[in-house]
Amino acid sequence: MRRVPLLPTLLVLVAVAIMISLGFWQLRRLQWKEALLNHYAAAQHASEAVEWTSEGVNDTMLYRRAHLTCSAVIGHSSIAGRNAEGQPGMGQTADCSLPGGGKALVVLGWSKQPNAATAWQGGDVRGVIAPGPRLVANPPLAGLEPNEIPDPSGIPNNHLSYAIQWFFFAATALVIYALALRKRLSRD
Repeated sequence: MRRVPLLPTLLVLVAVAIMISLGFWQLRRLQWKEALLNHYAAAQHASEAVEWTSEGVNDTMLYRRAHLTCSAVIGHSSIAGRNAEGQPGMGQTADCSLPGGGKALVVLGWSKQPNAATAWQGGDVRGVIAPGPRLVANPPLAGLEPNEIPDPSGIPNNHLSYAIQWFFFAATALVIYALALRKRLSRD
């Protein structure tokens, strides 16, 4: 009668333990992501706008209405974006110097053409803080069309499916190893 091989069994058990721990880690990430998405949803409806200062903004301010003063435009560019109706095009951006130092990226508005807002040279900007961070102007500036307003509802929360995958991988590894062991031990 043959014995259960020690090293392969140990390796499979360690791999299964790692997969199970990754599954539980994804469950913790699920709770974290739900709290973050709830925070972002509440930020969208906050009544007061925050001030974008020379110190910048942090992730807790995302999706809040904000205000900044662009004292000088350092450069213009454009990024892929959508307008308020969902049509694809270009978000016209300006890299701004802020009073007291610091910089901010401002999405001035939307256009079908790149570099459509190079004449804008600064001023007061109101809008919504988007990831990046960048301030998406609302209302748009420089005669541009409105951008799509940043919305956290599009942020995926796949952590439950990832957790289920890790648990499934662990169970599959155990079943495959058990079948291999059974075959090996039945030959003896």
